[in-house]
Amino acid sequence: MASRTASKDIITLKGSAAIVSEFFGYAANSILYNRGVYPEESFAKVKKYGLTMLLTQDEAVKTFITNLTSQLSEWLEAGKLQRIVLVIMSKATGEVLERWNFNIVTDGEVVEKGVVKEKSDKEIMREIQAIMRQVSSCISFLPCLDEPCIFDVLAYTDTDTSVPFTWVESDAKLIDNPQMVKLHSFDTKIHKVDTLVSYKNDDWDEQ
Repeated sequence: MASRTASKDIITLKGSAAIVSEFFGYAANSILYNRGVYPEESFAKVKKYGLTMLLTQDEAVKTFITNLTSQLSEWLEAGKLQRIVLVIMSKATGEVLERWNFNIVTDGEVVEKGVVKEKSDKEIMREIQAIMRQVSSCISFLPCLDEPCIFDVLAYTDTDTSVPFTWVESDAKLIDNPQMVKLHSFDTKIHKVDTLVSYKNDDWDEQ
Protein backbone atom coordinates (compact mmCIF):
# COMPACT_ATOMS: atom_id res chain seq x y z
CA MET A 1 0.00 0.00 0.00
CA ALA A 2 2.79 2.45 0.87
CA SER A 3 4.43 2.15 -2.55
CA ARG A 4 1.11 2.65 -4.34
CA THR A 5 0.41 5.81 -2.35
CA ALA A 6 3.89 7.17 -3.10
CA SER A 7 3.53 6.52 -6.83
CA LYS A 8 0.41 8.67 -6.92
CA ASP A 9 2.51 11.67 -5.88
CA ILE A 10 4.64 11.49 -9.04
CA ILE A 11 3.45 13.89 -11.73
CA THR A 12 4.71 13.37 -15.28
CA LEU A 13 4.25 15.78 -18.20
CA LYS A 14 1.73 13.43 -19.81
CA GLY A 15 -0.13 13.01 -16.52
CA SER A 16 -0.22 16.76 -15.90
CA ALA A 17 -1.48 17.42 -19.43
CA ALA A 18 -4.28 14.91 -18.83
CA ILE A 19 -5.25 16.56 -15.51
CA VAL A 20 -5.39 20.07 -17.02
CA SER A 21 -7.24 19.10 -20.20
CA GLU A 22 -9.78 17.06 -18.22
CA PHE A 23 -10.22 19.99 -15.84
CA PHE A 24 -11.02 22.29 -18.75
CA GLY A 25 -13.65 19.86 -20.07
CA TYR A 26 -15.45 19.82 -16.72
CA ALA A 27 -15.00 23.57 -16.23
CA ALA A 28 -16.48 24.29 -19.69
CA ASN A 29 -19.50 22.12 -18.91
CA SER A 30 -19.97 23.84 -15.56
CA ILE A 31 -19.75 27.32 -17.12
CA LEU A 32 -22.23 26.44 -19.89
CA TYR A 33 -24.64 25.04 -17.27
CA ASN A 34 -24.30 27.78 -14.66
CA ARG A 35 -24.51 30.60 -17.22
CA GLY A 36 -27.60 29.05 -18.83
CA VAL A 37 -26.07 28.79 -22.31
CA TYR A 38 -27.87 25.44 -22.72
CA PRO A 39 -31.09 24.26 -21.01
CA GLU A 40 -30.76 22.82 -17.53
CA GLU A 41 -32.46 19.59 -18.62
CA SER A 42 -29.75 18.92 -21.22
CA PHE A 43 -27.19 18.22 -18.46
CA ALA A 44 -26.69 15.09 -16.34
CA LYS A 45 -25.14 14.87 -12.88
CA VAL A 46 -21.85 13.03 -12.31
CA LYS A 47 -19.42 12.83 -9.39
CA LYS A 48 -16.01 14.39 -9.97
CA TYR A 49 -13.45 16.19 -7.78
CA GLY A 50 -15.53 15.20 -4.75
CA LEU A 51 -18.38 17.34 -6.11
CA THR A 52 -21.57 16.88 -8.07
CA MET A 53 -20.72 18.11 -11.56
CA LEU A 54 -22.95 18.54 -14.60
CA LEU A 55 -22.11 17.30 -18.08
CA THR A 56 -23.94 18.20 -21.26
CA GLN A 57 -25.90 15.45 -23.00
CA ASP A 58 -26.10 17.47 -26.22
CA GLU A 59 -24.22 15.30 -28.71
CA ALA A 60 -22.78 18.19 -30.73
CA VAL A 61 -21.44 19.94 -27.61
CA LYS A 62 -20.11 16.66 -26.17
CA THR A 63 -18.20 15.98 -29.39
CA PHE A 64 -16.86 19.53 -29.47
CA ILE A 65 -15.57 19.34 -25.88
CA THR A 66 -14.12 15.84 -26.35
CA ASN A 67 -12.20 16.92 -29.45
CA LEU A 68 -11.14 20.12 -27.69
CA THR A 69 -9.72 18.42 -24.59
CA SER A 70 -7.87 15.91 -26.76
CA GLN A 71 -6.18 18.73 -28.68
CA LEU A 72 -5.44 20.68 -25.50
CA SER A 73 -3.75 17.64 -23.99
CA GLU A 74 -1.49 17.36 -27.04
CA TRP A 75 -0.50 21.04 -26.85
CA LEU A 76 0.01 20.87 -23.08
CA GLU A 77 2.32 17.89 -23.44
CA ALA A 78 4.37 19.81 -25.98
CA GLY A 79 4.49 22.86 -23.70
CA LYS A 80 2.89 24.98 -26.42
CA LEU A 81 -0.37 26.12 -24.78
CA GLN A 82 -0.37 29.55 -23.12
CA ARG A 83 -4.04 30.27 -22.55
CA ILE A 84 -7.55 28.98 -23.15
CA VAL A 85 -10.52 31.35 -23.23
CA LEU A 86 -14.16 30.30 -23.21
CA VAL A 87 -16.17 33.16 -24.71
CA ILE A 88 -19.91 33.65 -24.21
CA MET A 89 -21.61 35.82 -26.83
CA SER A 90 -25.06 37.09 -27.67
CA LYS A 91 -26.64 34.74 -30.21
CA ALA A 92 -28.46 37.64 -31.88
CA THR A 93 -25.63 40.18 -32.19
CA GLY A 94 -22.40 38.26 -31.57
CA GLU A 95 -21.49 40.75 -28.82
CA VAL A 96 -19.04 39.27 -26.32
CA LEU A 97 -20.61 39.17 -22.85
CA GLU A 98 -18.11 37.07 -20.87
CA ARG A 99 -14.55 35.75 -21.25
CA TRP A 100 -13.44 32.92 -18.99
CA ASN A 101 -9.63 33.01 -19.11
CA PHE A 102 -7.46 30.06 -18.15
CA ASN A 103 -3.82 31.17 -18.26
CA ILE A 104 -1.28 28.35 -18.32
CA VAL A 105 2.34 28.49 -17.23
CA THR A 106 4.39 25.41 -18.09
CA ASP A 107 7.61 24.32 -16.40
CA GLY A 108 10.00 24.42 -19.35
CA GLU A 109 12.53 22.12 -17.70
CA VAL A 110 9.97 19.34 -17.59
CA VAL A 111 9.20 19.71 -21.31
CA GLU A 112 12.88 19.87 -22.30
CA LYS A 113 14.43 17.31 -19.97
CA GLY A 114 11.52 15.04 -19.05
CA VAL A 115 11.95 15.46 -15.30
CA VAL A 116 9.06 14.51 -13.03
CA LYS A 117 7.54 16.47 -10.14
CA GLU A 118 5.81 15.50 -6.93
CA LYS A 119 2.44 16.65 -5.67
CA SER A 120 -0.38 14.65 -4.11
CA ASP A 121 -3.53 13.91 -6.08
CA LYS A 122 -5.57 15.10 -3.10
CA GLU A 123 -3.89 18.49 -3.03
CA ILE A 124 -4.47 19.03 -6.76
CA MET A 125 -8.09 17.91 -6.38
CA ARG A 126 -8.67 20.37 -3.52
CA GLU A 127 -7.34 23.23 -5.65
CA ILE A 128 -9.53 22.25 -8.62
CA GLN A 129 -12.49 21.81 -6.26
CA ALA A 130 -12.11 25.42 -5.09
CA ILE A 131 -12.28 26.69 -8.70
CA MET A 132 -15.32 24.55 -9.50
CA ARG A 133 -17.12 25.86 -6.40
CA GLN A 134 -16.48 29.42 -7.58
CA VAL A 135 -17.82 28.63 -11.06
CA SER A 136 -20.95 27.15 -9.47
CA SER A 137 -21.48 30.29 -7.38
CA CYS A 138 -20.76 32.70 -10.27
CA ILE A 139 -24.43 33.69 -10.46
CA SER A 140 -23.82 35.65 -7.25
CA PHE A 141 -21.31 38.03 -8.85
CA LEU A 142 -21.99 37.93 -12.62
CA PRO A 143 -24.80 39.81 -14.38
CA CYS A 144 -27.79 37.78 -15.53
CA LEU A 145 -27.55 36.63 -19.14
CA ASP A 146 -31.12 37.41 -20.15
CA GLU A 147 -30.82 36.58 -23.85
CA PRO A 148 -29.97 33.44 -25.86
CA CYS A 149 -26.20 32.93 -25.95
CA ILE A 150 -23.62 30.91 -27.82
CA PHE A 151 -20.04 30.08 -26.93
CA ASP A 152 -16.64 29.69 -28.55
CA VAL A 153 -13.21 28.63 -27.35
CA LEU A 154 -9.97 30.45 -28.15
CA ALA A 155 -6.57 28.80 -27.75
CA TYR A 156 -3.41 30.89 -27.43
CA THR A 157 -0.39 28.80 -28.46
CA ASP A 158 3.27 29.37 -29.26
CA THR A 159 3.75 30.76 -32.78
CA ASP A 160 5.53 27.61 -34.00
CA THR A 161 2.65 25.35 -32.97
CA SER A 162 1.05 23.02 -35.50
CA VAL A 163 -2.66 23.85 -35.63
CA PRO A 164 -5.26 21.38 -37.00
CA PHE A 165 -7.38 22.56 -39.94
CA THR A 166 -10.47 22.44 -37.69
CA TRP A 167 -9.08 25.48 -35.82
CA VAL A 168 -9.18 28.89 -37.50
CA GLU A 169 -7.48 32.21 -36.79
CA SER A 170 -9.70 34.46 -34.70
CA ASP A 171 -9.75 37.92 -33.20
CA ALA A 172 -9.38 38.07 -29.42
CA LYS A 173 -13.14 38.67 -28.86
CA LEU A 174 -12.43 41.29 -26.21
CA ILE A 175 -14.87 43.25 -24.05
CA ASP A 176 -14.60 47.05 -23.83
CA ASN A 177 -13.91 48.23 -20.26
CA PRO A 178 -14.74 44.88 -18.67
CA GLN A 179 -15.26 44.08 -15.03
CA MET A 180 -12.89 41.31 -13.90
CA VAL A 181 -12.97 38.72 -11.15
CA LYS A 182 -9.93 36.59 -10.37
CA LEU A 183 -10.77 33.05 -9.34
CA HIS A 184 -8.61 30.42 -7.64
CA SER A 185 -5.71 28.76 -9.41
CA PHE A 186 -4.31 25.24 -9.36
CA ASP A 187 -0.83 23.88 -9.91
CA THR A 188 0.28 20.36 -10.84
CA LYS A 189 3.91 21.50 -10.36
CA ILE A 190 4.24 21.20 -14.15
CA HIS A 191 1.31 23.31 -15.31
CA LYS A 192 -0.02 26.24 -13.30
CA VAL A 193 -3.52 27.38 -14.26
CA ASP A 194 -4.77 30.85 -13.27
CA THR A 195 -8.46 31.59 -13.78
CA LEU A 196 -10.07 34.95 -14.44
CA VAL A 197 -13.52 35.88 -15.68
CA SER A 198 -14.14 39.23 -17.37
CA TYR A 199 -17.62 40.43 -18.21
CA LYS A 200 -19.53 43.26 -19.80
CA ASN A 201 -20.01 46.18 -17.42
CA ASP A 202 -23.62 47.31 -17.81
CA ASP A 203 -24.05 51.07 -17.57
CA TRP A 204 -26.62 50.87 -14.82
CA ASP A 205 -24.05 49.25 -12.52
CA GLU A 206 -22.28 52.60 -12.29
CA GLN A 207 -25.34 54.66 -11.40
